Amino acid sequence: MCSILGVFDLRPGADLAALRPLALSLSARQRHRGPDWSGVYAGKSALLVHERLAIVDPAGGAQPLLSADRQLVLAVNGEIYNHRDLEHSLAHAYAMQTGSDCEVINALYRDDADIGAWLNRLNGIFAFALWDESRQRCVIARDPIGVCPMYWGHDADGRLWVASEMKALVRVCEDVAAFPPGHYYDSDTGALTKYYEKPWRDYAATEGVAVSPEELRTAFERAVHRQLMTDVPYGVLLSGGLDSSLVAACAARFARHRVEDDDLAEAWWPRLHSFAIGLEGSPDLAAAEVAAEAIGTVHHGFKYTFAEGLDALPEVIRHIETYDVTTIRASTPMYLLARRIKAMGVKMVLSGEGADEIFGGYLYFHKAPNAREFHEETVRKLDALHSFDCLRANKSMMAWGVEPRVPFLDVEFLDVAMRIDAQAKMIDSSPAGARPDGARRIEKALLREAFAGYLPDAILWRQKEQFSDGVGYGWIDGLKAHAEAHVGEHEFAAAAERFPINTPQTKEAYLYRALFEQAFPGDACARTVPGGKSIACSSPAAIAWDAAFANAADPSGRAVTGVHNAAL
Repeated sequence: MCSILGVFDLRPGADLAALRPLALSLSARQRHRGPDWSGVYAGKSALLVHERLAIVDPAGGAQPLLSADRQLVLAVNGEIYNHRDLEHSLAHAYAMQTGSDCEVINALYRDDADIGAWLNRLNGIFAFALWDESRQRCVIARDPIGVCPMYWGHDADGRLWVASEMKALVRVCEDVAAFPPGHYYDSDTGALTKYYEKPWRDYAATEGVAVSPEELRTAFERAVHRQLMTDVPYGVLLSGGLDSSLVAACAARFARHRVEDDDLAEAWWPRLHSFAIGLEGSPDLAAAEVAAEAIGTVHHGFKYTFAEGLDALPEVIRHIETYDVTTIRASTPMYLLARRIKAMGVKMVLSGEGADEIFGGYLYFHKAPNAREFHEETVRKLDALHSFDCLRANKSMMAWGVEPRVPFLDVEFLDVAMRIDAQAKMIDSSPAGARPDGARRIEKALLREAFAGYLPDAILWRQKEQFSDGVGYGWIDGLKAHAEAHVGEHEFAAAAERFPINTPQTKEAYLYRALFEQAFPGDACARTVPGGKSIACSSPAAIAWDAAFANAADPSGRAVTGVHNAAL
């Protein structure tokens, strides 16, 4: 994973040569994403800058990637896990110039005129800008879920800019916005087109559909296996929760062999390392030790202090580019953990993001009134991931040049897990829904049951603990107290005048918004962050599920009274 920056000017007589110094300086603002190498393509109508984090083919694979005839120029942030299968299926021969997994994008562009069709064949995470010199055409696209960030906008002269992070465009493009996931832009038509649209988005397409535990488990194991594609040291994030523990358990089964050699050769780094972080007494640190011992990872549990987290807040907000409360709460310990991981020489980690959205793992899902609303909320949550958990995981880790991968959001696994009738995912707290040992059937029971025997029961059946809670309840409580002490009553009373877009509803939110505004001024930047009330990470729509939600709206899982065991 890396960073890209592109400028395109398709007006007659365009010459971007004078913009090269500016483009280089703007790209440097996101060089933390790609500290290993910088590459530039400078043409009259297109200028592409790439900052590389070398994960696959470190010795080669430098970008921008050029075709043999130098007519295609590609800058990519991401990984294409099925690149070898795609290369073998090409209808026309293409001379690959590197060992990069991303170069197959150039080949597919030349092989198939239907951009949406070949984008839907990619299994990976990506955000790219492709320039076709012969046709004076640019194509910009982002992966279906938006795991990889990307922003775009226009400067005062109408030139189109695109970058991996908003900080590279904020003072150049007054209309800066997030490029939507699952879409592509084609300068030939000037249209922004949605290419990723699945039948399972409609609940009616999933009614009555069942998937066996074996099929679900196999699909996830295949996703983890695909995403172990790497030529550098890697590890797993392990909070001791269900999702990260399942990722770690599956990764441990494949860690001794190299995916790139069809599992026929021994891995270059056969010991799997796991990483966790928390305050003193953190529930996650304790659970991660139990999970790591059972899985057999070389585990590293790091502690941070409240003061260290507080000190990092301005930098965290500058890196993650949001003022969303729950995202900042969770991003701060993740940012501190990424620095520790980087110091150990690890450049890629697998993470558990996405499971709660797919299986209804957040505690407010206990209140879902029926299967249709349960399913529709999972779809809303997946659609919003690029603004929340994916943003947090990607930007917090990439702040220190560590690439996060998310097997639960593998497109093939999504097609299996999201076609299941939500009736099977719902939390049944009645006596009929009890487990054989008498305990109630809790959130994500379908997933837990599919992996029986993979983890100790204490981990497999551990209740959902949001990351910002699991690092230690003192973290959120301390942030609230700090904001209460440092945001004055008068300035908070005037919040609507200062921040008319998504006006902060709490002093904590006001504190984050003020820090965000320092780095990202202007209405366009403010509008890149979604608004609306939330309880335990719900969408605003789910607030209607329980009358008590409206008065207790806080993104912490502890806000769902009567459900979160530690808060009872």
